[in-house]
Amino acid sequence: MAELKNRQAYHDYFIDAKYDAGLVLLGTEVKSLRAGRASFNDSYCLVDKGEIWVKSLHIAEYSHGTINNHDPLRDRKLLLEKREIRKIQGKLKEKGYTLIPLRIYFSDKNLAKMEIGLARGKKLHDKRDTLRQKDAEREMKRFLK
Repeated sequence: MAELKNRQAYHDYFIDAKYDAGLVLLGTEVKSLRAGRASFNDSYCLVDKGEIWVKSLHIAEYSHGTINNHDPLRDRKLLLEKREIRKIQGKLKEKGYTLIPLRIYFSDKNLAKMEIGLARGKKLHDKRDTLRQKDAEREMKRFLK
């Protein structure tokens, strides 16, 4: 099963909370995701009229699709419980919070799911600290082997 991760998100943001949401997709989008053909570049989530939408998530057109192929950059709806959406909306009103997609995966029941994160942006010095910590952990692992 294909699992697509948004590695850049962990570099640019502090993730405070994670939520698993269902994705409303077309058939050709599911086939492209299974092939691992998606890009998180500049994608983000927003709450509109009590629904959460993913904007600018690029899912490549399916190679064997016909004229019924999907638009690669269309907005996609996320499925969450109302109380979760209300909780997210409350946090988003606070200064500095944003909602970003973290990964796309397929559940045990073969349903497409997206993990979204409630995130705060990192400053440049925070990014440097994160890189320093990762380098130190890598050196420790190398030394312990």
